[in-house]
Amino acid sequence: MNKDFRSELNEVAARWRDAGLERKLVEPSGIDFSSNDYLGLSKNPSVIKAAIAAAEEFGAGAPSARLLRGNYPIHRQAELTAAQFVGTENALLLPSGWQANLAIVTTLATQDDVLICDELVHASLIDASRLSKACVKIFKHNDLAALEQCLQLSSAMRQRFIVVEDIYSMDGDRTPLPGIIELCEKYDAYVILDLAHSVGLYPPRHFQSKRVITRMVTGGKALGVGGGIICASDDVINHLINHARPFLFTTAVPPATCGALQRSMQLLREQPGLCDIAHQNALLLRELLKAKGFDCLGEAPIVPLVVGSAQATIKASNKLSELGFDVRAIRPPTVAEGSSRLRIVVHADHTTKQISDLADAIAQCVVVDADVKVGKQRLNDLLVVGTDTDVGKTVISALLMRAAARYGHGVSYLKPIQTGKDSDTNAVQQLAEANDSSMSAPLVELRLPASVDQAAAAEGAHITINDVLPKVRQVIADNELTVIETAGGLLVPWNKKQHQGDFAQRLGIDAVLVTRTGLGTLNHTLLTIEALVKRHVKLRAVFMVGDPHRENKNSIQAQILDVPIFEFPLFKKLSTANLDLWLDTEDLQFLFKR
Repeated sequence: MNKDFRSELNEVAARWRDAGLERKLVEPSGIDFSSNDYLGLSKNPSVIKAAIAAAEEFGAGAPSARLLRGNYPIHRQAELTAAQFVGTENALLLPSGWQANLAIVTTLATQDDVLICDELVHASLIDASRLSKACVKIFKHNDLAALEQCLQLSSAMRQRFIVVEDIYSMDGDRTPLPGIIELCEKYDAYVILDLAHSVGLYPPRHFQSKRVITRMVTGGKALGVGGGIICASDDVINHLINHARPFLFTTAVPPATCGALQRSMQLLREQPGLCDIAHQNALLLRELLKAKGFDCLGEAPIVPLVVGSAQATIKASNKLSELGFDVRAIRPPTVAEGSSRLRIVVHADHTTKQISDLADAIAQCVVVDADVKVGKQRLNDLLVVGTDTDVGKTVISALLMRAAARYGHGVSYLKPIQTGKDSDTNAVQQLAEANDSSMSAPLVELRLPASVDQAAAAEGAHITINDVLPKVRQVIADNELTVIETAGGLLVPWNKKQHQGDFAQRLGIDAVLVTRTGLGTLNHTLLTIEALVKRHVKLRAVFMVGDPHRENKNSIQAQILDVPIFEFPLFKKLSTANLDLWLDTEDLQFLFKR
């Protein structure tokens, strides 16, 4: 019998709470170093007055979609003001930045296109990319060389869209937009640009470039109001009005929001120095924190102080709250494991004393974990999957262990579920010559050498993803880099309702695929790749194990142009020395980098 649904929810909540990841709705208190009201415009009397005036003239709401009876003159006024403010021909107003990004990505990108996304783009852009029918590729944050490689490998696509933010909300750094536009000119690509955290703080950049096809402005940050505005050319806006579902099927933005937005943008034109004060205040805080031994990421009024563990970050946030400062803890999954942080947001209306007092309070309350290094990115954990059983996953896992150690990475190995008496963990340790501390014991051990569901049934057991996933994530969090080997092929059942592919999807790390070289490999390999793509599991490489078969390799490579394929031979004697010999001729460093 299945568990009661509410019981499952309570179990998830308990695990979330134990890991220090539980969120609660908390009313604002203390000095605001948390909100995105960078310029204090949400409290500006003239902005408030404009909202009231709009509500009095047009009503409290516009209770229908714009294409029905919800299109008021004040909507168009706000859009024209935004277009002029950003420097585009036209604009379109939606209820939120999330909806605006969803409208842009899902409407402009088709199944024949590719979306090339910076790995740190906002969740709205991630979800929009997943919901679109386009191919999605991810490149290392702000890495122009990695972006160019993606562009080179996407030449067969109809259109190539590069998806970036101007300012990244968790690290407070800027995208190298001039370099990206140069690559767009070279490879005939276009930019989808999110200005959420930069509009009002920085002048809009490269508005003259036709390569930037959309600019998304959120009204709820520096503008202090709400809503999301897509700024673009007339033809792009017309296309969105006719085809963007997030616009077509949503109620129009309330008139008060339109009036307030229009006034906020007018104020920024009237007071261009307001943003300079916010930057000066942020620079002051960074200097004060540096003098106290803290390093902070970024350059914007977002000042991230990486603490390390979720628990330590929550503790620091609570202590600062007791001292009268509202500074919130940012934890996984918003940021990577081990990089929980205090996200400090400095405003133009903060006083020098408030900033100085905050720096003193941080020195009193915050203890940064010993292993935290500012700017350090976690290495890329890998999931080793196969087309079927006995295909060579254990050998390739040992090879990856050996390679990671060769490149100076602290690497660990885990096989979450072991079926059969032979220990793959012992085999990997022996072949990789790894020490005991690098090897994690299987979380589930079943004696029957069969699929997980059959081996579990033979012992009267029932294995679920919820039984295993939290423990796997803990192993990953405790180690610099983890190689995780699956049991059997990708779609091997764990129980009547779940299979290994579901586990891979929920685990959310990149995969390497191990397959045979000979007869039958084309069908098995391409079906497995299709299953990975369907579950949004990124494939980093394919290892073909066996006697070389150039035709099969070429056939598979033609289907996955951007994924490298490595051939691993059947050595007469499998040994560590032979693994090293193979590694002497191949470079796998890219697998361990995000």
